[in-house]
Amino acid sequence: MKALIFAAGLGTRLKPLTDTMPKALVPVDGHPLLWHVIEKLKAAGINDIVINVHHFPDMIVDYLKENDNFGVNIQVSDERDFLRETGGGIKYAEPLLGRESDFLVHNVDILSNLDLGWLRSVAVPDALANLVVSDRKTKRYFLFRKSNLRLMGWTNIETGEVRTPFEDLDVSDCVRLAFSGIHIISGGIFEAFEKEKVGEKFSITDFYIKACAEYPIYGIVPPDLRLMDVGKLDTLAAADEFARGCHEIAGRSRH
Repeated sequence: MKALIFAAGLGTRLKPLTDTMPKALVPVDGHPLLWHVIEKLKAAGINDIVINVHHFPDMIVDYLKENDNFGVNIQVSDERDFLRETGGGIKYAEPLLGRESDFLVHNVDILSNLDLGWLRSVAVPDALANLVVSDRKTKRYFLFRKSNLRLMGWTNIETGEVRTPFEDLDVSDCVRLAFSGIHIISGGIFEAFEKEKVGEKFSITDFYIKACAEYPIYGIVPPDLRLMDVGKLDTLAAADEFARGCHEIAGRSRH
């Protein structure tokens, strides 16, 4: 399985750090965020990695060279011309990802104790996408069918907005779960992009919401998931401790 790391974002919530470096190189527990994700992928046996870049792209390229690509095959999807958002970033990386098999997508600013090997083993084989989700407090949730966690739509509980391709969807009969920024996507997504005539810049979340009536997309809820979005300056101190805890757990599980 190949993996795509989203590392192109501007990291505006991490200013002023991201005025001089990409978000992917912001240090957590002594290592850049990108290091944590690459090491996690390697531990799961994923040795073919694509990283998309836009903000300070040469700094990321140089970091990879300095570390000999961490002993795995790493290719860069260069988006320095313009940011394509998450869906556009996946579409643009098709030549590097291919259509032959599933691939894993991981946001660079997400730390977790998720066992990626376990995730691969439980993913629904014929799904267009398997989304790692959890029951945690946020404003925006995906809506899933209770019986099998098939995606039905999306809601913002603060505004009351509901988006769904299903007519007369009963939101009260759905499970509300928060997306983690980690998903396994079928290589068939590129054919779906063509069929739905997507542009060069679009959100993969928006695509999932529009396409879930035609394409099976499922949620996966890992047991005892601990997850942290390292998105703001005031989360960095807590992120150091969180990362140490995740590495200790991973180390014990490997032994």
